[in-house]
Amino acid sequence: MEELFDWLRIPSISTGGGDAVELLRAAEWVCQRVEDAGGSAGLAARSGGNPVAVGGLSAAREDAPTVLIYGHYDVQGVDPISAWKYPPFEPTIEDGRIYARGASDDKGNYLPLLYVACELARRNELPVNIRVVVEGEEEAGGETVKEWAERDPRGADCAIVFDSDMVNDRMAALTVSLRGAISLALDVRTADKDLHSGTYGGSVLNATHVLHHMLAAILPGANGKLRSELRAGIAAPSRTELEEWSKLPAGDDVIAESGGRPLDDRSGPGYYSHNGADAALDVNGIAGGDPVNARTIVPATAHAKLSMRLAPGQSARAMQQALEELLRAAAPAGAEVTIRFAHAGEPALFDPESEALRLGRRALEQSTGMSVAIKRAGGSIPILATFADRGIQTIVSGFALADDAVHAPNESYRVESLRLGEKAAYELYAALARLGKD
Repeated sequence: MEELFDWLRIPSISTGGGDAVELLRAAEWVCQRVEDAGGSAGLAARSGGNPVAVGGLSAAREDAPTVLIYGHYDVQGVDPISAWKYPPFEPTIEDGRIYARGASDDKGNYLPLLYVACELARRNELPVNIRVVVEGEEEAGGETVKEWAERDPRGADCAIVFDSDMVNDRMAALTVSLRGAISLALDVRTADKDLHSGTYGGSVLNATHVLHHMLAAILPGANGKLRSELRAGIAAPSRTELEEWSKLPAGDDVIAESGGRPLDDRSGPGYYSHNGADAALDVNGIAGGDPVNARTIVPATAHAKLSMRLAPGQSARAMQQALEELLRAAAPAGAEVTIRFAHAGEPALFDPESEALRLGRRALEQSTGMSVAIKRAGGSIPILATFADRGIQTIVSGFALADDAVHAPNESYRVESLRLGEKAAYELYAALARLGKD
């Protein structure tokens, strides 16, 4: 707890409004822990990027397999600061929860993997070689760690990532797939300045109208499905996965617990297939004109931020091209359109029948005393596609819950989740020492 609080106090924001000095401090914090346990560590960097903490701890025996433990020290911003019960970088415990930015995503979730590896190394009892990789851009595209991983000659026999969630507080999870992601900004200009709607309305292009027409060309239909061009390449889930999903809580309950409202009566029954094995697109924000004052204008500019989630089997490059073609085709002559892609990450899929994931599932069951569901995640962790491409089977798990308010004000993490992470780390390292020996 003391180490976690020390790390949480570092305001390592990567998504805007952050401080490069604090990001560096959070990376160096990781390196110091590895070095204090007798390992070696350093920083990998690129121009304009946030450093990656890279380190290693040696096993107590020479023929031990190598396990890479990945996490991220960067966190989301904290606005609106007025919505926080406690200062976001002054961790506070209340009712069994640790409140702080990064408490769940990902410092509190990841730390047990690092902490246990260091404790075992100090006692000369580490059963596997550990490679520590903790990045500072997971919330902002992950380009630096991706470049590092593509150049890295060593690889690993498997990897563990604690940056995911439980099914609920009674069932742990092993996540075998995460979707890719594309982020883009769309800007429309139709005049040099806003115009009088009485004098020019209906005769000139309205930037907000143009923007809405363009968005209509790519947004999902009434059933929530994207048009075929944006679903190209999707790989169907396996029979094993479909059987596992049938054991999960009802999709209607999952949606209800979030506070969201279902699209229609198909949303619940189709929740797991749609959010784990299909593409999705959302308008994250939109602006144009003046919705506050009584100004009768024809807006000259309009803007939108969008994100698309890619299902396993899809290509980020192909979907970027499809998006741009559809958007530009929907823009009328005379409209100036700028499309800026912020970042793109590929989807990742791991084999639940691989030796590493089978050992990992048993270790999670034994350490938590819970059943462990095989599931897909609708979110994205950019580096996992690189691991998958390199054949590094990855145990993606963690102990976050929906109540943790990840990315929102009052983010928190259960003290019990921290305990579960510690128990799971000990059991996972012991189990993975058998890789290649069963």
